[in-house]
Amino acid sequence: MIVVGLLCLLPLAGLIYQLLGHRADARNYPPPGRMMEIAGTRFHLLEKGAGDASVIFEAGIGASSVGWGLVQPRVAEFAHTYSYDRAGLGWSGPVERARTVHQSMTDLRGLLTAAGVRKPYILVGHSYGGLLVRAYATAHPTEVAGLVLVDPVAVEEWAQPSAESLRRLRRAIRLTRRGAWLAHIGLVRLALMRLFSGNSRLPRALAKLTSSGDANVASRLVAEVGKLPSEFWPVVKAHWSNPKCFSGMAAHLEQLPASALSLTGLGPLPDVPVCVISAATSTATERGEREALLRNISLGEHIVAERAGHWIQLDEPELVIDACRRMLARG
Repeated sequence: MIVVGLLCLLPLAGLIYQLLGHRADARNYPPPGRMMEIAGTRFHLLEKGAGDASVIFEAGIGASSVGWGLVQPRVAEFAHTYSYDRAGLGWSGPVERARTVHQSMTDLRGLLTAAGVRKPYILVGHSYGGLLVRAYATAHPTEVAGLVLVDPVAVEEWAQPSAESLRRLRRAIRLTRRGAWLAHIGLVRLALMRLFSGNSRLPRALAKLTSSGDANVASRLVAEVGKLPSEFWPVVKAHWSNPKCFSGMAAHLEQLPASALSLTGLGPLPDVPVCVISAATSTATERGEREALLRNISLGEHIVAERAGHWIQLDEPELVIDACRRMLARG
């Protein structure tokens, strides 16, 4: 009976641990930008720099404004820059339903309009963010002065995904849903605290549980976060200790094929400068799609980041910074 009682108390203890930790995070890591309400959801918008040119940074599917920590301050030296957190991620408010790229594009447009950001914009999108800024440029061509696509999601791959791609996607959704549940009872918070202090046993066990056997997920996460300045590490830990971020990521993942398919019906990009930066790890299919995208663009360029994986803005931030500089020079 004592053992049963202890087992019943553990989840309660975890809930209390999570609640206290969440309150401490809110106190210790407030949003660095301003909070704005758009269509009933609170969004975090971080503004840096000044000038007539507006550069907007759009993060990957589970990432936030923090991921631009090496790039935005440098671009802000010569432009007016903005990064933000999509619904359910970072400091922005939670999201209850699946999110399509069209919904996120509408959110972004409303946010930029409400904030009085000067048009036209240079849109910089990483991974899923590349999908989103492509949709924005196609739907609202007069509002866009140029695009920088940082290892963008392959539209063709996800508009008609293979059985293997769908299997990977479903596994990722299961991972994030399990992660949200484990975050509610404090296990993610505890695992991340141990991981960032150098003890990987619990995080590896938790990663194995949540990712159907892949125990290297936690190690890869910390390796990417470790490329950011150390002052960002506690913020990332705080965000991913919050079940909201897991649910937010799942809401975007669930609509990834529909979002990619929606781009195929929008028509071609406007003829504005476009720079595509591909990771060294990108596939021949991905690079082929990007080359095809640039064929009808007068001022298009395709760069391969030879020393970078998917997170080019962390591996070779200078490539993204220089691309933004060239965009502004063309204007």
